[in-house]
Parts: sequence; structure tokens; C-alpha cells
Amino acid sequence: MITKPQAELRIVVDLNRCQSYGQCVFAAPTVFQFHGEESLEYDYAPGEDVRTEVERAAAACPVQAITLGTPAGTEAGR
Repeated sequence: MITKPQAELRIVVDLNRCQSYGQCVFAAPTVFQFHGEESLEYDYAPGEDVRTEVERAAAACPVQAITLGTPAGTEAGR
């Protein structure tokens, strides 16, 4: 069975939409964290080893502010 390699993961967060609920921080704490009270910081290009956590974080966002994509700009997972 030949498996197709997954495209490199890219994260985009719409910070205008983000309401700082922090569900992404709980789901993927090595990728998302708060700086101060409400300023979200994140790794926009995390490694494949955290893909599952990042997908869970995107799914858990109550306002759907997290988009997953590839370097070419095509959406993956959302």
C-alpha cells in the first residue's frame, strides 16, 4: 500500500474573530499560548508530530477562527 505524504501544515488564525476562549491552548499547548491576558500567539508552521492536536484545536474553536492549510494556500481539514 502506497501512502501519500501529507502536505506541510500551516495555521492561520483570524485574530479579529478570535475571542480568547482558549480552547486551542488546551487542545494544543505546544502550538498555541496566550501572551498576557488575551493576546494569542501560535506556531504558524508546526511539525507533523502535532497535526492531530492542531486539528482538534481548530475543531474546538467556538468561533471557528482557526484555518488549517498548506503552503500553497489550499485548505486542509477545514
